[in-house]
Amino acid sequence: MGRTVELETRSYWEDSASVSRYPTLDRDLAVDVVVVGAGITGLTAAYLLKRSGHKVAVIDRRRCGGVDSGLTTAHVTCVTDVNLSELVQHFGRDHAWAAWDAGLAAIERIDRIVRDEEIACEWTWTSGYKHAVGANDDRGTLEEEARLAADLGFDARFVEAVPYFGTPGIEYGGQAKFHPRKYLSALAKLVDGGGSHIFEHTESEEVCDDPLSVKAGGHTLSCGFVVIATHTPLMGKTGMASAIALQTKLYLYTSYVLGGRIAKGAVPEALYWDTADPYHYLRIDPHRDFDYAIFGGKDHKTGQETDTAACYAALEEEARRALPEFEIQHRWSGQVIETNDGLPFIGETSSKQFAATGYAGNGMTFGTLAGMMAHDCATGRKNPWRDLFDPGRTKVRGGTWDYIKENFDYPYYMVRDRFAGPDAKSLRGVKRGEGKIVEIGGKKIAASRNEQGKTTLVSPVCTHMGCLVGWNAAEQTWDCPCHGSRFTPAGKVLSGPAETPLERVPNPAEAE
Repeated sequence: MGRTVELETRSYWEDSASVSRYPTLDRDLAVDVVVVGAGITGLTAAYLLKRSGHKVAVIDRRRCGGVDSGLTTAHVTCVTDVNLSELVQHFGRDHAWAAWDAGLAAIERIDRIVRDEEIACEWTWTSGYKHAVGANDDRGTLEEEARLAADLGFDARFVEAVPYFGTPGIEYGGQAKFHPRKYLSALAKLVDGGGSHIFEHTESEEVCDDPLSVKAGGHTLSCGFVVIATHTPLMGKTGMASAIALQTKLYLYTSYVLGGRIAKGAVPEALYWDTADPYHYLRIDPHRDFDYAIFGGKDHKTGQETDTAACYAALEEEARRALPEFEIQHRWSGQVIETNDGLPFIGETSSKQFAATGYAGNGMTFGTLAGMMAHDCATGRKNPWRDLFDPGRTKVRGGTWDYIKENFDYPYYMVRDRFAGPDAKSLRGVKRGEGKIVEIGGKKIAASRNEQGKTTLVSPVCTHMGCLVGWNAAEQTWDCPCHGSRFTPAGKVLSGPAETPLERVPNPAEAE
């Protein structure tokens, strides 16, 4: 079996899916929005804008599908590279909660697009495991991180032994993975046409302010709004001082990846990453006769390592220690951008010019989120995370913020609780006089137990607009946080706007 240094540097995604070709810009055009960059951020923004009735032109200096978006390992996760406790310390509890919740909102958005558009991209819900390198490493930190995440409503629990690796860790439920190239290829097809366009091999040369336009390939794209979705943002019409100030907050790293076959079932299908610094990451994708493993790590600051072949060789040694029968078939590297405070910069950098960068290891989730936020900014919709991720942020640090109360009317919060962890894992977790959201058979149930010990189960989905109810301990009722409907423990409507009772659920454990 040859060493990875003998392999061509080419990602698994490139070899397993194609992207349609699009023309080069050959004329002047007038559109509502110009998007510079055809990766996850640009195509998500363009898709959402077109869906809301806007004409969009997407340009990319290379191929559609993006450079960096095509070099990802596509861990679709809300778990940030920076520990949740560090975000709490730096930004405050509500802001840290909001940062992770933004990742869940992006996951929900991808899930909705995949279902609505029937995109065949291997979209799979899975658990993500953060695990110690050794049996006695980082146990206390992992326990505390799991406790904090669960307290904030995320589906997280400490486990004594992470599957396959056998070391302590955290299981994060409700994470996902997909084939990024298949997903982006489908998004591009949905964007192109009907007055919207995609142009490849078309480089942005200048963003002009009055009137707003983008010069590209000797032609002019006139527009009312510009989205710069180029991984490392172009200056556009931002002043030189502001552009330099943003660049000083960015730290560019190169990360290396190996892909290949392992025996079917050798490692449970999931996402994995360890607590090393820099950390290693792994995803497992099942195929009919084998499983495909993608293993990465050996990050270093871009430009500070000249012997990249040695980086691949070192990563191969680490991969074979973790996966002894790893049949390596692909190798590639990608770039991640970290920021000075651990959160991305997403927002307007000049009037009617939107940019996004600094996704770190959350490219698919923060990239999708940036597309959502670009749409909201261009259309004038209030966005829950605008101030938190603002490129010029200062006021969010350590400040107080009633996160849910301020944003309950944003569409994501109609379904948000469906992506949060349950209050209890079984009916035994519901004490007399209590009500909790319990997970039974993979489904969430609203369970209450009266003072005599009788348990009543109902659907937690409010019959008004589909939000999830919560238990009101003082009134012994199920209350909807979105629009205020209230229900008895048995699900009968106490007050609207809901008119239909919560659906009763058979109790599988009456013996309890």
